[in-house]
Amino acid sequence: MTDFSFCNPVRIEFGKDKEKHIGQYMKEAGAKKALVLYGSERVRKSGLMDVVESSLKANSIEFAQLGGIKSNPVLSKVNEAIGLAKEFGADSVLAVGGGSVLDSAKAVAAGACYEGDVWDFFTGKNPSTALKIFDIITLAATGSEMNCGGVVTKEQTKQKYAISAPCLYPKVSVINPQLQATVSREYLVYSASDIIAHSIEGYFTASVHPEIVRAYIEANIKTVIRTTEILLADPSDYDARAEFAWAATMALNGLTYVGVGGFGYPNHMIEHAMSAVVDCAHGAGLSVVMPAWMKWYKDRNLSAFERFAREIFGLKSADEGTLALKVWFDKIGTPTSLA
Repeated sequence: MTDFSFCNPVRIEFGKDKEKHIGQYMKEAGAKKALVLYGSERVRKSGLMDVVESSLKANSIEFAQLGGIKSNPVLSKVNEAIGLAKEFGADSVLAVGGGSVLDSAKAVAAGACYEGDVWDFFTGKNPSTALKIFDIITLAATGSEMNCGGVVTKEQTKQKYAISAPCLYPKVSVINPQLQATVSREYLVYSASDIIAHSIEGYFTASVHPEIVRAYIEANIKTVIRTTEILLADPSDYDARAEFAWAATMALNGLTYVGVGGFGYPNHMIEHAMSAVVDCAHGAGLSVVMPAWMKWYKDRNLSAFERFAREIFGLKSADEGTLALKVWFDKIGTPTSLA
């Protein structure tokens, strides 16, 4: 086990109706003027935005709004939001949506405190200050609600790059599993793929991997597989939805990498390059990449792949485990080829 420092400052508010208190949470954190970002009009049609607006008003928080943030968020929309944040004088950003909205919010929070091009922060420069960040998560997948990273695509050059800095941790993240019950079947299975990808990157590539972390990752993957199958049969199952949502958060909040050495994110790097050119859902791209990458990489860390096969699927060989994951992806309906 390698030496490590661990700090995750995000306050999580998890449970039913927690979104009704977002104004209170933001006020407690010092927010007074918020830019509210969201994706589709689904958040309005569902009544969620009415709840958000009411809570902000009740806590004397002024707000401006900008919607239309797409899956695989783009730099042009981030720049539009930065301009609005500066014009409005926002001291905070509230993301209402999934990981794409929150990733955009993180870039906006950094860019609103910077006089240069926010893309600088995706190409080597680290932001040192940012607006306060808050979120209400309506899609469990990226884990962005409990980490300090985000990914945005620059359309002109088709570069899909990441931003990361301690100032980009959300102050408060709200996770109400009920808000995720209307997620489509397609995005449920894409989300499952994304969570599993977050889980296996270090599991397979790390040069040092403590037993406690391996066991934790395996439990998370098994939770995703089990709850995905329950939710495909019954999308209204609250307990399964809650476990799925928490598994998404836990897969990328730093705990799967404490004491771990020498790991990388090859599946994500490949998928980022792919979806920057072919505009596919991130999780769908990952389910294409993972089985192929696993087949190619397995001999570099054979014991980890054999353990994966045994612990996740009750099988023996690395090849059997890789095939079992592909078969499961096919079963739930997330793609495993570009055809």
